[in-house]
Amino acid sequence: MFRIPYLMTIGIDASRAFVKNKTGIEEYSYQIIKHLRSYLRHEKVILYLDPRINKSELIDFELPGDWEIKFLRAPIFWTQIRLSVQMIFHPVDVLFIPAHTIPIIRPKKSFVVVHGLEYEFCPKAYSFFGKLYMRFVIKNSCRWAEKIISVSENTEKDLMKLYKVPVGKIKMIYNGIENKFKIQSSKFKTLESLRDENFLLFVGRLEERKNICGIIEAFEFLKSKYNVPYKLVLAGNFGYGAERIKNKIKGSKHEEDIIQVGYVSDEEKRALLRGAGVFLFPTFYEGFGLPIVEAQSVGVPVVTSNVSSMPEVAGDGAVLVDPKKSENIAEAAYKLMTDKEARDDIINKGHENVKRFSWDACAREVSKLLISNE
Repeated sequence: MFRIPYLMTIGIDASRAFVKNKTGIEEYSYQIIKHLRSYLRHEKVILYLDPRINKSELIDFELPGDWEIKFLRAPIFWTQIRLSVQMIFHPVDVLFIPAHTIPIIRPKKSFVVVHGLEYEFCPKAYSFFGKLYMRFVIKNSCRWAEKIISVSENTEKDLMKLYKVPVGKIKMIYNGIENKFKIQSSKFKTLESLRDENFLLFVGRLEERKNICGIIEAFEFLKSKYNVPYKLVLAGNFGYGAERIKNKIKGSKHEEDIIQVGYVSDEEKRALLRGAGVFLFPTFYEGFGLPIVEAQSVGVPVVTSNVSSMPEVAGDGAVLVDPKKSENIAEAAYKLMTDKEARDDIINKGHENVKRFSWDACAREVSKLLISNE
């Protein structure tokens, strides 16, 4: 039987893609690998996984016949040491890094995705060493990569302004969103208890950069000024600044109406989004802000920030506010709760906005870079 010869061998860092509890970057890695299958079906593709955090049973889709999984073991410095060693002894033609960090040893054709420079704009939301590490890693990745993929025009501008990356070295490719954002029956007990409740919702890591304290203050304002019969649901694990957020919740006179549900699965997240009265996402900085589009896709009115990439990603389908002004967040949410015309308008515009984003389109554009002969 005639067989098409391999055009090239492509290595992909899949160490973030198949973790159990995915957040933004992990979700991107998972979705881009899943959708690249259609465009790299005739290439030899090697997925590099870290056996400490990855298990093959977490790969819940079929790989093309010429794709393979390679587990690379290393106690520390998995990317810079272990992946570099792999590149020395088993080089590939192209290396694709979906999340920030290119190894020191790499092929000439190496591509990296930069998801944002949050640590530069919200320095107080990161530890000292966290900032140093991210700056070191991303600056070097920008130098070493043949091409940098930015997930928004805002991130592209940040890279050019802060790190002096030439415009011709950057390719902006938007993130996508799942086409089938469906709901199935949930066994989530907290969700069941919310079924007949009105609630405001935030989904994401509970950390300082996400402005959780500002969201709580906005909720308190809504309670004190308008006495709204709503609860506030915070969905996500705690991150940097957790103690301050926990103290803020404990110190609120509406603590009993603030519900923490921890990390939620995709199914649970979709159920929460569909049940929410308003989705609050007034964070201080986002490289993209995928939860905005997820909320729009299921018909939830969104309040988000007027800074960084959020106006770009939200389009006309959200109310934009100054994230530093909790009263503005509250007033925007209240209008969407009480003004049916304004609410319907935002929901309809959100539905239209979502049409701009597709994981298939994202993967198609990424694949063009990877197999380009330029």
